[in-house]
Amino acid sequence: MQNTDLLPLIERIATALERLSPPAPTQDDLAGADAYVWHADGSRLSPVKKVNRVDIYLLKGIELQRGQLLENTSRFARGLPANNALLWGARGGGKSSLVKAVHAAVNNEKPGSLGLVEIHREDIPTLPILLDLLRGTDRRWILFCDDLSFDGEDAAYKSLKAVLEGGVEGRPENVVFYATSNRRHLMARDMIENERSTAINPSEAVEEKVSLSDRFGLWLGFHNCDQQTYFDMIAGYVEAYDLGVEEDYWKPRAVEWTVTRGARSGRVAWQFIQELAGSLGKPLT
Repeated sequence: MQNTDLLPLIERIATALERLSPPAPTQDDLAGADAYVWHADGSRLSPVKKVNRVDIYLLKGIELQRGQLLENTSRFARGLPANNALLWGARGGGKSSLVKAVHAAVNNEKPGSLGLVEIHREDIPTLPILLDLLRGTDRRWILFCDDLSFDGEDAAYKSLKAVLEGGVEGRPENVVFYATSNRRHLMARDMIENERSTAINPSEAVEEKVSLSDRFGLWLGFHNCDQQTYFDMIAGYVEAYDLGVEEDYWKPRAVEWTVTRGARSGRVAWQFIQELAGSLGKPLT
């Protein structure tokens, strides 16, 4: 078969591939929504019509963390230097809720100034592609990864290290990276211990593993809340959603709810509020 005979076949294959590949998003596409989700398969950003979040002042017991993250984000939105942020600690402590609430609070002051892009942990290796896309826009972006952690032989943390601050290009000036994790150093203890036991130079191997968290200039710790803080969370929700029940009614039920869940946290408080509102026949709007 001659080369000329292959040309029609190659052209048909190229045309089919073009139809399958979505067009690259334009500047206008990335200005029409407050939040997006990154899909590594197809290298595309899909807009989120309604972000799942609560008002920033309904997040109780984390006032210090709230103030620090809000200040960092406000500076970034104004075009000033800002740090990558790692929110780590107890599950259900309000880490991801705070990121979304802070984003909304900053955008309320200056609508559309700040975009939020969620990237899933398994898509971290595609970060350079996403950053190239965001680098070419005029908008400023929070790149958000929820529940970020690494296990076993997962080497994706190396690409994240390079993207955050270590690479030649580094992080674009219009992008800041926020991550939440239950682990302060983003890696399981046995993953670090394995490196220490098998490496020729144990200290250097461990340094490589834990240095990822050093790429985050802002560390915010979240811890289990006490009972009064838990009650304050519920009282805030009851008032904000106008559930119309007295403390004497909901407090014993809230205590029973924590016993069945075995913990007190912002997540448990919100789950209780959903149960309470449902039992009262009232929507949470």
